[in-house]
Amino acid sequence: MLKNIDPALNADVLHALRSMGHGDTLVVTDTNFPSDAIARQTRLGKLLSIDNVSAARAIRAILSVLPLDTPLQPAAGRMEVMGAPEEVPLVQREVQAEIDRVEGEGTPMYGIERFAFYEAAKKAYCVITTGETRFYGCFLFTKGVIPPQAG
Repeated sequence: MLKNIDPALNADVLHALRSMGHGDTLVVTDTNFPSDAIARQTRLGKLLSIDNVSAARAIRAILSVLPLDTPLQPAAGRMEVMGAPEEVPLVQREVQAEIDRVEGEGTPMYGIERFAFYEAAKKAYCVITTGETRFYGCFLFTKGVIPPQAG
């Protein structure tokens, strides 16, 4: 255990999040996503996991250490429901609440069509799978920066 580090964040996940640079993307998925196959095509080249927790709980842990990109560009995406792209399932509303808790309400998620999401995920830095069993618990985040401290 480490002080001030969410216990859901294991060493592999922490290493990947720290290794990412500004503008790199991170994919967080549910249990139905083809996570291993997609992860093998990412920059990291292997699947990471935050086991036995919901997508929202995993994202709460991730956002405790990962800055999202500036409001100048979309920094948080969600997989759209097939045939109903404007629908926002409960799992996605829970994740939006976690984003709002950390970033304020100025960072709404944008929708990504399912197959476009798969293609974007292949270009990501890494994929983290969760224990989320609900459909459409798949998200894409763009890492931002931490400004220097004044002084």
